[in-house]
Amino acid sequence: MQEVILKNVEKDYRSNEAYKTLRTNVEFSGADKKVIVFSSCTPSEGKSTVSLSLAMSLAEGDKNVLFVDADLRKSVLVGRHQIKGQIKGLSHFLSGQADAKDVIAKTQANGLFCVLAGVVPPNPAELLGNRRFEAFIEGAKKAYDYVIIDAPPVGSVIDSAIIAKFCDASILVIAANTISYKFAKSVKDQLEKSGCPILGVVLNKVNMKQNKYYGKYYGKYYGAYYGEYYKKDDDE
Repeated sequence: MQEVILKNVEKDYRSNEAYKTLRTNVEFSGADKKVIVFSSCTPSEGKSTVSLSLAMSLAEGDKNVLFVDADLRKSVLVGRHQIKGQIKGLSHFLSGQADAKDVIAKTQANGLFCVLAGVVPPNPAELLGNRRFEAFIEGAKKAYDYVIIDAPPVGSVIDSAIIAKFCDASILVIAANTISYKFAKSVKDQLEKSGCPILGVVLNKVNMKQNKYYGKYYGKYYGAYYGEYYKKDDDE
């Protein structure tokens, strides 16, 4: 089995509490919400960090978790973490070059396993939409307590909407002060067309020092779900 040594990211007290809150909200979302896909509107909003941190937090809570890097176009995870052995990932499995057992890697965290993206294929959307990916998710759902999927930004490519069709729920990661309300709503609408329910939004990259409102409220509930988030009338 491949092994991935995940880089430890030091988190302050506020961040640790935020991920615990996110973990609790996921656990209380229902026993049927086992496969959860994370996406964003644009690149660099922090969805890979948030989704992996949630997976690690769930594993720390004595859950068996599979983290899947499904960004087949531009994965950022391989460069951040140490890989032991030959790298085989999701693209190898989807193209028939490897079995599921060959692409699932163990990590140094008890209960946490991961699947890397693999090499960049010429047809990511077609691979993700085939029966092989659906079967992989179905098998993972039976073998693990949670399957956390890091998908490409919805606002950039169609891949996330394709992935969402096979998932129980989705979560959007939005960076503060970077995305307009109209753009976020269009991304939300596109994701909803897949038939996958959106649990909510993680508001990321909030400057707590400059914004006392966020520091007071979002500092406590960062990572929680904002079911009414999109009912604002303003554009930001």
